[in-house]
Amino acid sequence: MKVLIAPDKFKGTASATTVAEAIAEALDQSHEITLQPLADGGEGTLEIFGGGNKVSVVTGPLGEPVEADWRLDGKSAVIEMSQASGLDLLKDNSYNDPINASTFGTGELIRTALERGAEEILIGVGGSATTDGGLGALQAMKPLKRYKTIEINVACDVQTSFLDCARIYGPQKGATPNQIKFLENRLERLAQIFLEERNIDVTSLPMAGAAGGLAGGLATVGAHLQSGFEAVSERVALVDLIENADVIITGEGEVNESSFDGKVVGEVLNLAKLMTKQTIVISGSIDSNVHIPVPSCSLEDTVGLEKAFLETRQSIIKTTQKAFDDWSVGQTTG
Repeated sequence: MKVLIAPDKFKGTASATTVAEAIAEALDQSHEITLQPLADGGEGTLEIFGGGNKVSVVTGPLGEPVEADWRLDGKSAVIEMSQASGLDLLKDNSYNDPINASTFGTGELIRTALERGAEEILIGVGGSATTDGGLGALQAMKPLKRYKTIEINVACDVQTSFLDCARIYGPQKGATPNQIKFLENRLERLAQIFLEERNIDVTSLPMAGAAGGLAGGLATVGAHLQSGFEAVSERVALVDLIENADVIITGEGEVNESSFDGKVVGEVLNLAKLMTKQTIVISGSIDSNVHIPVPSCSLEDTVGLEKAFLETRQSIIKTTQKAFDDWSVGQTTG
């Protein structure tokens, strides 16, 4: 049997690659197994393409120097903005300065990729500490006219509009109600400047609010905004992989309502359904309010949450064995 293993990360416990390898270990090796870890544009996107093979010292979100991994293969680069401007870079997120947090370091990575010969750049924009509308990145990228000659694709992990990102994600970045109002006003003014100077209305662009408006800012220099899952799946030829498989195993740390809003699990299930392929979902936990339309099994139900966090790899193996055995029995009796 041809088995495609295509999970997202289990956030906080296991990378997508680790999850895929653990699932594979649980299966009978007589199967033809293909591993293709996935991401939706957020943290972990760089890893899907083999991780960083370059390291650059750039400006962190609050001005401190940080070492940021990125990838260059020939003329193609992959950048994960969280490496340079991410919330996880702050030792204590409660000390983030949401007003002054800047994407300047992400712009430095983009500029470096261009100067190293990249003609196509994929930028994953999840996990940001910033709400600067991409202004910091654009300042670091100057002169901006040279980016018109290359292809920039922005893998967005949310659908948020440019003017809504402060209200929706500001609290996660430590912004108070008064600071959120300030950020909203600043984004509105920045959108006006973009329209006046570059004739691009970022307020009407879907996904422009990703990473605190970084996606919208990059769009003003010709970047193409697309769903993170779409961007990643195109690069790894996921449709072809699904078409060639008999059964697909996908999963993520927690399956909830958001899993079916452009995230890996929901999109893999959609593609598999279109191609009438059998699918199994392995997850850390499953929200009781969510109905998964295919066979599924969670680490929480199989081994309990404590063991799932402390012994994640072994818990994934055990859960997969149970899920695959149950599915196989169902196929036989069906």
